[in-house]
Amino acid sequence: MAGQYATLVRDDRVHGSLYTDPTIFAEEMDRIFRRGWVFLGHESEIAAPGDWVTRSIGLESVIMVRDRDGAIRVLANRCAHRGNRLCWKERGHDSRFQCIYHGWTFGLDGSLRAVSHKAGFDPARGDMPLDRAGQVDSHRGFIFANMSGDAGPLADHLGAGGRALIDRLCDLSPSGRIHFGAGWIGHRVESNWKMWPESDSDGYHLDFVHASMLRAVPDNYYDETVIGGESKNVSRAIDHGGGVNELDLRPSYRRELAWLGTSRDKVASYCAALEARHGKERADRLLWDGPPHGFIFPNLFLGEGNVARVDPVDVGAVLHVHTALQLEGVDPALNRRLVRQSEAGLGPASFIVPDDAIIAERMQLGFQGLKPPLNESDNGPGWVDLSRGRARESHEANGTRVGHVSDETTNRSFWRHYRHVMESRA
Repeated sequence: MAGQYATLVRDDRVHGSLYTDPTIFAEEMDRIFRRGWVFLGHESEIAAPGDWVTRSIGLESVIMVRDRDGAIRVLANRCAHRGNRLCWKERGHDSRFQCIYHGWTFGLDGSLRAVSHKAGFDPARGDMPLDRAGQVDSHRGFIFANMSGDAGPLADHLGAGGRALIDRLCDLSPSGRIHFGAGWIGHRVESNWKMWPESDSDGYHLDFVHASMLRAVPDNYYDETVIGGESKNVSRAIDHGGGVNELDLRPSYRRELAWLGTSRDKVASYCAALEARHGKERADRLLWDGPPHGFIFPNLFLGEGNVARVDPVDVGAVLHVHTALQLEGVDPALNRRLVRQSEAGLGPASFIVPDDAIIAERMQLGFQGLKPPLNESDNGPGWVDLSRGRARESHEANGTRVGHVSDETTNRSFWRHYRHVMESRA
């Protein structure tokens, strides 16, 4: 219904029923995940022809595979005959896909290659390929897909802000390339998926929700970039537009390589290789700035040394799946360090994601039973306030909005684009 999401999503608040209403969730799976661009993975995961991994686009299981000609395909993970799931593992290598129900065989491009006992079928049934994503594209190895085929260019979806965030991450590699060789770790959380774009980019909660991290590791760089009060902190919350937002921690760093927790003399070969690629000035800037902390709508989180996917499961369940940044062409010890940092931040026994999961699940419980407002004048119960910092937010000439790192600029960024997508694809 036109105007529904303008009622539910205001400029300074959203209604709690957005997290619990199954009808809204079903519309999101269509308008956002089926008809829009969704992040799936990285080309390094399917490096050779025949390599494949399984992923989700909304609630639909898909196979991301490298074809014989090197092209990346995204195929529905179900047989075109009777819908049996083709691949049950997370990854593999095959020359074809064969359904174990009736033996139908499909090529890596999804085309139907063989039908068992085909004399019993009408000849017209010979052309029954697997359903394919309408669009598949990548930026710096990050693969995105759109099932409907009418989402427009990926470059427009990412925008200048999204491309810059990915570029900044990849440029930390001496070769300009990263890989996802560390493997994925997933947390299933009993909360709505939209709480994770909010939480992952929220600079207001760290010294409350993650107090144990601050006590256990008192000298970590979050002390400089997020903690310490509004008056001293110069980190920023940025809305790049189009659902791309960032906690820009760079202005608060007091030393280079703070993001890596080390010094130049301990990673001298890495620093030298980065300088050989970029030149001294650019390399010095990268070593200071480090990786970004940003979110690209609807499901890609660039969490400094981590890359995460937000995969909806149900209206009240989500998979938050992450992998550690791995740089191509560096000493293996450096990549091991990045893995250890990832485990400490986002792993099962880490300082960050388990804490955030508890908060998200308690929020989900808090929103149960809420009914959507009837109209724009309905100011009944269940509203979520997102007004922090709105009055002091600056609007830049390039269209970005900038606030204090603790302001809800990033949350408003997500919801502003969410409302646009849900209304424009009604």
